Amino acid sequence: MGFTGLARWINAPSTGLELIRENIMRNHHGQLRGRWFLSVKSYRSTLGSIPGLQVHSERSMCTLTMNENVFVLLEDPAAPTRADIVASVQNSQTTDGQVFPVPPHYRTTFLTLRPPGALEQVLHQLRARWIPVRQTAPGAQRSQGGQQLSVEGFVFAIGNDWLVRVGHVVLAGGAVKGMLLEAEYLPLPVLHSQTADGTSELLSNLLTSVLPNIREAKTVAVTISDSQWEEVLWDREEEERQLSQEKAEPEGDPDNIYVFGDEGLTSEKKGDWIGVDRDRRSAFLIIGALKSEGIL
Repeated sequence: MGFTGLARWINAPSTGLELIRENIMRNHHGQLRGRWFLSVKSYRSTLGSIPGLQVHSERSMCTLTMNENVFVLLEDPAAPTRADIVASVQNSQTTDGQVFPVPPHYRTTFLTLRPPGALEQVLHQLRARWIPVRQTAPGAQRSQGGQQLSVEGFVFAIGNDWLVRVGHVVLAGGAVKGMLLEAEYLPLPVLHSQTADGTSELLSNLLTSVLPNIREAKTVAVTISDSQWEEVLWDREEEERQLSQEKAEPEGDPDNIYVFGDEGLTSEKKGDWIGVDRDRRSAFLIIGALKSEGIL
């Protein structure tokens, strides 16, 4: 699996999927590899209904099911970001030395769970205070199932280097809200961009070329900066483990001629777009795109 770019065709017609399919197969000599299907759900907390508990803002949770994995994005508007805490700690070290307590969680938490359906079972068994955002019928708190929207389309291969996924965004009632297009460049697990928003000209050109030539088509690139992705990838246990290792390791001897400088290096960097990491980043981009448009 390789580096992935995502785009939204906001005002795609009902025939958009067939138009893109014809364009890819005729002009790019693409081959149909299978179907693309994603299931997306959104929830909100109901902590404000607990007597005596003051809640400034409710938390939100979005889940995206991709194959056998479920990617969960939790957001607490009242919590600080990790970047805020790091900046505060750095400022305190240069001023009065005040120590900032580590919060129990940050504003954004991104999890990978399996198997599909397990999260809903846990919420139901614990009677957790989460309800589906689109659920308005009585007894909504106990009704944790039922997909709220889906992405339905196809996967194409262009040569040996590209995979292209295209699909309609379909609401629970059957209404179509545009399309998602995802291009994956297989030779590279990571591609560092020179732009601040993380866009890649290589991927953007490919996505543009597979779109049919339609006047007044509204398309937008879905991007994430390196700093945002670092915030999502943060792992408390991993950070604590690294800190403990750094404290336990003795300082190197500058006169030791047998120190080569490559100790501890690994061939695979965490966050490279391979395996589940590729799917995680793709899921985060898709959830972010749908939330920004108010679809979730």
